[in-house]
Amino acid sequence: MTPRRRALLAALAGSALAGCSGPRKSTSGATSPASGSPTAPTAPTAPATGTPSSRPSATAPAVTRAEIVARYGHAVPRTWGFEAPGVVHVLPTGKRAIALTFDACGGPGGSGYDRTLIDFLRERKVPATLFLNSRWIDANPSVFHQLAADPLFEIANHGTRHRPLSVSGRSAYGIPGTRNVAEVYDEIAGNQAKLTGLLGAPPRFFRSGTAYCDDVAARIVTDLEERFVSFSVNGDGGATFTPEQVHTSVTSAHDGSIVLCHMNHPEGGTARGITTAVPRLLATGHTFVRLSDALA
Repeated sequence: MTPRRRALLAALAGSALAGCSGPRKSTSGATSPASGSPTAPTAPTAPATGTPSSRPSATAPAVTRAEIVARYGHAVPRTWGFEAPGVVHVLPTGKRAIALTFDACGGPGGSGYDRTLIDFLRERKVPATLFLNSRWIDANPSVFHQLAADPLFEIANHGTRHRPLSVSGRSAYGIPGTRNVAEVYDEIAGNQAKLTGLLGAPPRFFRSGTAYCDDVAARIVTDLEERFVSFSVNGDGGATFTPEQVHTSVTSAHDGSIVLCHMNHPEGGTARGITTAVPRLLATGHTFVRLSDALA
């Protein structure tokens, strides 16, 4: 691990990815409950009308729950955090672009929609990858279909119940992680099935709740034919940053960066920070891509 990467992770340790957790205060000053409580996903509605991913359509996951339990049921994790073999933090060497990614986590306190942010990206024709949790999709079905139909965006998997991905029940930022291999499978495959039904093709990318995982869980993501994508720039501190802090963080991105922000807290500083940071980056010659534009 490079000194720069080590310093980044140390800084993040004090900043919960609260855009997916809570509690947080609304503009009225009231505190919303944490969004970590489980919610059963609803059945998929009609497929979105947008152009689906180029991956072949699939009606079943690549491996079954029983196969994953048999394969990893006795595996002992060696790592915990943002680092694990196979986890993507940056774009491939030589990619002269920045990937903006936005999480939408769902659940109590986390099912909002930052329309100002999305409208700005559309106005400036800035592509982005949207990591959507099953609960957020259930709370925003019409918005989901609009986003899925827009070729500027691609939809990625942010889990079923928004859990840190652990085979041993480890927690992150006060959010309990998945307790075992079977729950890891459910966290990935539940929303994968929902998105496959809605989009007509499975999502290519996965990010767990809080972006935490262990190395065994990361291997399960790969076995389910998705790529675990973390980040190199914490753009909005879990939707807790002021607009000025968002601006400073996002404008620090360089070619190859994967920026993590949130699109489910319109009361936060994310949209205002992005609307000043993106023009600055464009003016200095940077371009933006969806993850699928840069990752094979």
